[in-house]
Amino acid sequence: MKRKLCAAFWSLLTASLALAQPATKNVLLVTIDGLRWQEVFGGAEDALISKDHGGVGESAIAGLRAEFGGATADERRRKLMPFFWTTIAPQGQVFGNRVLNSPANVLNAERVSYPGYNEILTGAPDPLITGNTPLPNRNVTVLEWLHARPGFAGRVAAAAAWNVFVPILNVGRSRFPVFVTQQQSAPGAVSPRLAEIERWMADIPPISSTENFDAFVYHAAVDLFDTHRPRVFLLALGEPDEWAHARRYDRYLDSIRRCDRFVRQLWEKLQALPQYRGTTSIVLSPDHGRGVLGADWTGHGKKIPRSEETWLAAMGPDTRALGERRATVPVHQAQVAATVAALLGEDFRAAFPEAAAPVADLLGGAKR
Repeated sequence: MKRKLCAAFWSLLTASLALAQPATKNVLLVTIDGLRWQEVFGGAEDALISKDHGGVGESAIAGLRAEFGGATADERRRKLMPFFWTTIAPQGQVFGNRVLNSPANVLNAERVSYPGYNEILTGAPDPLITGNTPLPNRNVTVLEWLHARPGFAGRVAAAAAWNVFVPILNVGRSRFPVFVTQQQSAPGAVSPRLAEIERWMADIPPISSTENFDAFVYHAAVDLFDTHRPRVFLLALGEPDEWAHARRYDRYLDSIRRCDRFVRQLWEKLQALPQYRGTTSIVLSPDHGRGVLGADWTGHGKKIPRSEETWLAAMGPDTRALGERRATVPVHQAQVAATVAALLGEDFRAAFPEAAAPVADLLGGAKR
C-alpha cells in the first residue's frame, strides 16, 4: 500500500513539474525605436498629418489621410499595424493604452535610446548611462547571460539598425553574432548574404551617421536565422525614431507599417520551420516614448513631457490570449529582460537581483 501511495505521489509530482516547464523554447525580442503608444493604439494622428506639425507636403496630405485615416482608433491602427492588431494582440497581450488605464513606462530618468535599451536588456536602469555615448556596456544583458547558459551557447544572435548596439550588447565581451547597419566585416567573416547586404549598405546613403534602413536589418535577420538557428534573437528596428526626429510624419507612418510587415514576415518564416513552430514567443517594446504635442512629438528625453510613456506586447505558447489589457498595474520596460528569460524557463533575477521582475501575466498560461 505504501509503495502504491509513494508511486502515486511521485507520478503527481512529475506531472506537476512537467506542467511547470514552459512550452516556449525560442524567443524573438523586437524593439522599435521611438514608436509612440499613441500611434500603436490610436493609429495615425490627424493633427500631425499636416505641413506645420508633421512636415507633410500639401499635395500629399489628402492621400496620406486616405491611406492611414479612419473614423475610429481601431480602424486607423489596423491600417497602420495590421499584423500587430490582427494577430499579436488577439493571440497575446498588449499593455500601454493609457485611455484604458493600462500604463507602461520606462524607469530610467533619461528617456533616450542607450539608457532605454540598457534597461530593456539588463532589467534595471543604470544611472551612469545618461546619453548615447557608445561606450561598452558594463552591465550584462539577458542575451549575454543566456548565451552562457546550458543549451544557449551559439544560439543567441541580434540584428540592429543602430550601430551603437555594438557597445550596448558589449560584443567584445558577449561574443555572439550581432549585425548592425553600416558594418564592414572582414572577408569571409560573415555569410555571403550578409556580405552582399554590407555591399548594398556601402552604396546607399544612410539615414544618419549611425543608422541605415530597417530593410537591411530585416534581411540580415532572415540570414542569421537561416545560418545560426538561434533560440534567442533580438531584432532592433529604428526608422520610426529617425523620421520622427526629422519631423516627417508621413515617413514615420510608412516606417511603422514597414516594421509591422517585417515582424509578420519573420514570424511567418519561423512558424514554417519545425524548430520554431508552436514553441516561439515574441516580445515587443520601444526604448522610450515621445512628446505628445505638435511642437514636441518629434523629441524625447527628460525635458520632453510624457516621453517616459511606452507600450509592451507579447504572444506565444505560454502567454494567455487576453488581448488589449485594461485597468492593469503599470508595467515597465525593465521587466522585459526577466520576462524573456522566464519564458525560456530561466531565472534572470537569481543572477541579477536588481533586475525588475517578469510580467507575471505573460507567463504560465501554456496553450497546450
